[in-house]
Amino acid sequence: MGEDKKTLLVIDGNSLAHRAFHALPPLVTKGGVLTGAVYGFLLALFKAIKDFQPDFIAATFDLPSPTFRHQKFQGYKANRVKAPDEFYNQLPKIKEILRAFDIQIFEKEGYEADDLIGTIAKSTSRKQVFPKVETIILSGDLDNLQLIDPNIKVYTFKKGVKETILYDEEIVEKRYQGLKPNQLADFRALRGDPSDNIPGVPGVGEKTAINLLREFGNVDNLYKEIEEKTERAKGIKTKLKETLVDSKELAFLSRELATIQKEVSVDFCLEKCRWRDYDKEKSSRLLKGLEFYSLINRLP
Repeated sequence: MGEDKKTLLVIDGNSLAHRAFHALPPLVTKGGVLTGAVYGFLLALFKAIKDFQPDFIAATFDLPSPTFRHQKFQGYKANRVKAPDEFYNQLPKIKEILRAFDIQIFEKEGYEADDLIGTIAKSTSRKQVFPKVETIILSGDLDNLQLIDPNIKVYTFKKGVKETILYDEEIVEKRYQGLKPNQLADFRALRGDPSDNIPGVPGVGEKTAINLLREFGNVDNLYKEIEEKTERAKGIKTKLKETLVDSKELAFLSRELATIQKEVSVDFCLEKCRWRDYDKEKSSRLLKGLEFYSLINRLP
């Protein structure tokens, strides 16, 4: 990546483990311990390390306690089926292996892993210790696409945990028909997000949300022009405009729920996350204990 350009890999822990858990058939040790999520997580991590040769690595995880979003809206993630114990029982083993790799883990009460990712990625983008730091977010879902900027990309999956895609600004715009990453929270504010039970504006689907944001830029401008009865706002169909007006509070609440925080108080130091020599013997023992013999030869 060049002498003056450094790379930080930030792992979206729960999301990546969850993706691995559902993408792979159940793996079980001879002793009856389920290990599929751990195996898939490590496959993805090793691939990312090989592809990007990061100078720094950090991992983030959710905590089980409610976040500020649950306090704002009781229905947040209310319709999400809780992952089985077979999934949660594998997280401590993933964290144990990360610690053996000397990778720092970040968690914070009241916030989601995405908020820690946003804070770490944006602070690295703003306060650059080196002339340039590129942040690669390794995730199992697309929630972090709103963080993408010239120095931040998202590395995720097209299929399973093997077929990957690296999202940058251009690919986001192609996927969302012209929307930029910083418009994606507004997109979810209008369209909603069933997976997180973010309500959005009733009746507004993906196409309508995209068209409104291409026209007005963001939710603030949209409502400002509706209130000021501008010529552009007069072009919105009457029924849609009535729905937008009636659901204004819901739209702004939805955007607040969808927006990843970037100013969380977290003890992050880039230098402490330097990817350096780790205890390969301990790591090998852990992988042997899980019967991941094929991964031992692939240790980074």
